[in-house]
Amino acid sequence: MAVKLRLTRVGKTKQPHYRIVAADSRSPRDGRFIQILGTYNPRIEPSALKVDNDKAVKWLLDGAQPTERVKKLLEISGAWAQFGTARAAK
Repeated sequence: MAVKLRLTRVGKTKQPHYRIVAADSRSPRDGRFIQILGTYNPRIEPSALKVDNDKAVKWLLDGAQPTERVKKLLEISGAWAQFGTARAAK
């Protein structure tokens, strides 16, 4: 099973709000997921981003692949740098 870290859309029509989730790569965008890692709201200024860095790093160390947008969000939150140091320490 290939695990991806990706965004799942929630919220009303034309008012998107996203969850960052770990999900099977075969499941649909808003379908089944394994674990919620955080939230992202691009509609407010500045954008609201909450990520549980420990959970995200655990999934990355286990081989989960982030999408391009999630990778950028993880870089902003600091989880990507934390993953780099954890991987170098292994």
